[in-house]
Amino acid sequence: MNRRRYLAVGSGVVLAGCVSYTDDDGDDDPSSEDLLQDAIETRRGMSDLAGRRAVTVVTPDGEVERTERIARRPPSEQRIEVVESTDPAVPSGSVTVTNRAETWEYNPTTETVDKRYHPTKVDDDRTLRVLEALLEDHRVAYERTATVDGRETHVLETRPPVDDVGPTVDLVVGDTTYVIPLAAVGDLEELEVSRTVWIDDEYRYPVKEQYTVSEDGDVRHETAVTYTDLAIDEGLEAGTFTYEPPDDATVVTDGPEPDGIFESPTNAAEITPYDLPDPDVPEAYTLDRVIVVEKDPSFGTTTKLWYDDPDVVARELYVAVREERRFSPDALEEIELDGRTAYSRDGGIQSIFWDCGELNYEVSSLVDDDPLREIAASVGCP
Repeated sequence: MNRRRYLAVGSGVVLAGCVSYTDDDGDDDPSSEDLLQDAIETRRGMSDLAGRRAVTVVTPDGEVERTERIARRPPSEQRIEVVESTDPAVPSGSVTVTNRAETWEYNPTTETVDKRYHPTKVDDDRTLRVLEALLEDHRVAYERTATVDGRETHVLETRPPVDDVGPTVDLVVGDTTYVIPLAAVGDLEELEVSRTVWIDDEYRYPVKEQYTVSEDGDVRHETAVTYTDLAIDEGLEAGTFTYEPPDDATVVTDGPEPDGIFESPTNAAEITPYDLPDPDVPEAYTLDRVIVVEKDPSFGTTTKLWYDDPDVVARELYVAVREERRFSPDALEEIELDGRTAYSRDGGIQSIFWDCGELNYEVSSLVDDDPLREIAASVGCP
């Protein structure tokens, strides 16, 4: 049940053209741009999602299908249970459970559980990023209305931008990255790529998606994902994102196991070898957790104080304290921070790093407009 699945054929192929939005002549139909913006807002404010998900993958080698029960609390928590499958790579009975600190993957064929610790990873919302990319740089056309699982939907046909050449495909409904080996495809110039998204009229959220790569009318690769029995923000049972392995399963662990996950710096300070900072963060943010990890005695203890905006999905930042420097000044931009030298990184994650004698500090965020300099200055060198 790996999120990144390798498929036999297919391609993320370039199509000529520029970004544009076109719609049917029907005056009652919303525009494709409005529908995508509504879907983005739904995702940003989403507390939870549950339902069943049907996945079909077609290649020249054949077709595989599976049906899953899925529950999500964006951006980091997810539970997938495979109830039916013709895919030997994802057999019926497979289970994947992910929460903030770890992921469990159960394979019923081998009766093994892969438990991976990831207590300090940044949880970006990939589904939100895909929706934003569709709005910002894809060519999108409103096609028609259609019924999915008894619900009215709006069908959007999209084409990738002219510079979209990646070998990966991020699916909005599937929430999975499919890796498609380009070498197996052949002549990319002869291939046509289409992506169709069905947006539910009531929820204003994608409930079906189909990604197709074809050549001379023949399908070289197609992935279709459909939600049924979809429920958004109706609440989930307690314990949805915890997992107890079967008694006869072999558990294999990987990654750094946290020494502790705490609700407050005061509790975390009981096991840290240094004092913890009290940063000034934007008013919308609240402290979510404090994670203490000793990866290796040579690296010492790392503590991350995580803050998030409870009203916006995937809006979070952290302040890290480390006993060992984990950044390279030569790869970063040197800046001044209240009279001391600091270093800035601008990319998918915005960060500021600085030294304070025996300790090193970092402030990082996925949000471009977070005031990292002000937060870093409030920490200083305690």
